[in-house]
Amino acid sequence: MITTDIIIIGAGPTGLFTVFEAGLLKLKCHLIDALPQPGGQCSELYPKKPIYDIPAYPEILAGDLTEKLLEQGKQFEPGFTLGERAETIEKQEDGSFIVTTNKGTQHKAPVVAIASGLGSFEPRKPLIHNITDFEDKGVEYMIKEPEMYRNKKVVIAGGGDSALDWSIFLADVASSVTLVHRRNEFRGHLDSVEKVQALKNEGKINLITPAEITAIQGNGKVEAVEVTKKDEEPFYLETDHFIPLFGLSPKLGPIANWGLEIEKNAIKVNNALDYQTNIPGIFAIGDGNIYPGKLKLILCGFHEATLMCQAAYQIINPGKRYVLKYTTVSGVDGFDGTRKEAPKAVVKAIE
Repeated sequence: MITTDIIIIGAGPTGLFTVFEAGLLKLKCHLIDALPQPGGQCSELYPKKPIYDIPAYPEILAGDLTEKLLEQGKQFEPGFTLGERAETIEKQEDGSFIVTTNKGTQHKAPVVAIASGLGSFEPRKPLIHNITDFEDKGVEYMIKEPEMYRNKKVVIAGGGDSALDWSIFLADVASSVTLVHRRNEFRGHLDSVEKVQALKNEGKINLITPAEITAIQGNGKVEAVEVTKKDEEPFYLETDHFIPLFGLSPKLGPIANWGLEIEKNAIKVNNALDYQTNIPGIFAIGDGNIYPGKLKLILCGFHEATLMCQAAYQIINPGKRYVLKYTTVSGVDGFDGTRKEAPKAVVKAIE
């Protein structure tokens, strides 16, 4: 049996950052993830997708963000159980929890942090009768390697951040990029909408709204898509790739059977305190939780992880007072005995 201070279910960005925040408090973490590598959706779905709202990074690829988070937490020597799904959780008489995976691996800790994001997921597919005939033959529901679109004709459908961001990114990669959305208005960030509009004005993106892709043509692979606009005759647009980006259908999986309070397929938490669930000692942080005003952003998950670790410290060390120390002053102590001191100039400036 693996024993630790905090069992983290989910090795996405929020789970990985929890390792660092817990490490500052001298708490050890072990992460469980059904995927074969850390990073969650950032590694599995869009490692080459640029992210624009991480502090200090005007732009960073999702895969690079994962690498940076792993590097940041490495000094605290986290444990990993990868390629296994957290299946059951049992509370022990001493108040601790045992989490068992689908392969029978058991983990024990006084605190459990669920950072599983959207849980298990599958892409939302457009209602096109023959779309499954072209999957992996020009139809892709996610972009893992942008270079495969180099000098190719690409049609993207969708109106959210992913559709906008990939249209912007591929404008400098593909020979042509067409973005099709069923409305004139987009759901993504205003900045991304303005960039798409600017690229359209420059002739780098073909924008078709309001419209939908209603059929696919091809002989063994995608060769064209049918574009239908309201009150107009449908027309066909030649393309090498059709990428519908309509989001994911999330499923909590076994977590839904753990006695946690669920709302809208997410775990309810007390955001006024520490993101604890209805079961004391079990927390939910990141995209998988819900509370009034919840925003599903990576940076919000980082904030939630920080407050959760403070509460976890009190559970693990009852009655022991913790004094918050800024890393700019105290430095960072690793489990390997090393210590990174804050620069003297910074310490003097703060003093």
